[in-house]
Amino acid sequence: MLMAQQQEIPENQSVEADEQALAEAINAVGAQEAVAELAATNDRLLRLQAEMQNLRNRTSREIADERRYAALPILRDLLPVLDNIQRAIDAAEKAGEAENLLEGFRLVRQQLVTILANHGAEPIEALGQPFDPNFHQAILHQPSNDAPADTVTMVTQEGYKLHDRVVRPAQVIVSSGPAQG
Repeated sequence: MLMAQQQEIPENQSVEADEQALAEAINAVGAQEAVAELAATNDRLLRLQAEMQNLRNRTSREIADERRYAALPILRDLLPVLDNIQRAIDAAEKAGEAENLLEGFRLVRQQLVTILANHGAEPIEALGQPFDPNFHQAILHQPSNDAPADTVTMVTQEGYKLHDRVVRPAQVIVSSGPAQG
């Protein structure tokens, strides 16, 4: 019986040691899983932070563009008025009538041009320039001995741009080069 008791003690000690080793193994596996889960969560957090920063940057650019080009609709509405004033000035100059009225129209036109310039709108330079379809709309090609081919020889309607965007292209007549024959 003494032997049986002696054998039981090592078995109990062995079982306790095995249980303790098993508990340590389970804790180690749990710790590894926790570390892996923490790393995955940290990675997701970093990605979300980068995504939020990208969203802030994109939104900031969109707001800046919106503010910069906010005057675009009103500018489109005002340009025909400016054109009509110029037509009235041209007609009055040809007719030679009412110099005071003509001077008043010139002042109103200049005031409108100044207001537009103060808000970032500027006329597109066209006369004598090489034809550029990004800024010019050709309404006619005609031979010209004075200008090389693809050069703007006459502006029929002034074009405007707001900062770097074309509001309305300039309507132009383009040289097709010297006349044949």
